[in-house]
Amino acid sequence: MNTAVLPLAVTMMAGPQIISAIILVTAPHAVRVSLAFLAGVAVAATGGTAVMLLVAGLLGNAIDFGSESDRGSAGNIIKYVLVALLILAALKNWRGRASAEPPKWLASLMTSGAARAFVIGLLVILLMPSDLLVMLTVGVHLSQNDAGLTGALPFLGLTVLIAALPLLAREVFHRRARVAMPRIRDWMNSHSWLINIGVCLLFVVLILSGG
Repeated sequence: MNTAVLPLAVTMMAGPQIISAIILVTAPHAVRVSLAFLAGVAVAATGGTAVMLLVAGLLGNAIDFGSESDRGSAGNIIKYVLVALLILAALKNWRGRASAEPPKWLASLMTSGAARAFVIGLLVILLMPSDLLVMLTVGVHLSQNDAGLTGALPFLGLTVLIAALPLLAREVFHRRARVAMPRIRDWMNSHSWLINIGVCLLFVVLILSGG
């Protein structure tokens, strides 16, 4: 199994992804809807990574990714392009911070049933540009190291574990967690622009430190 991509799991769940998990543990039937959400995250992360690994393999047949130790290799150039895009995204969030609002669909999560929570789990992974970039980076890394999808198992496992942290905190700390979670939820909703910037910069650091 490949652990070099493990830190990218943090980026996978930062932003609306972890906010969704926190909102769901403050909703009615919290355990049921949270477990459905986790199932959606697991399916989406596994399927998305498999697809990106396939894309990376197809690209690898057309171009030589080269070695990770070679700064000028095609694989590393792809990573540097991703870094540039992430920096631009961070700057865009900073410039629009005054008018930034959380996605409207987050507010509707409080009334979600298990089926909708599962779909949300799928969509917060498969429709988030940052997560698509993460999974592409994982795919390129695995291709550079001639590893298959099993090499991504630590990354996938940690992604689901991070998504489960709000639910685990609720079950372990009980009353204290139930008091704290709504406050955390409200803060994250009102500072979504700051979280987005943090996600972008974290991803940049992880890419550069791993490349």
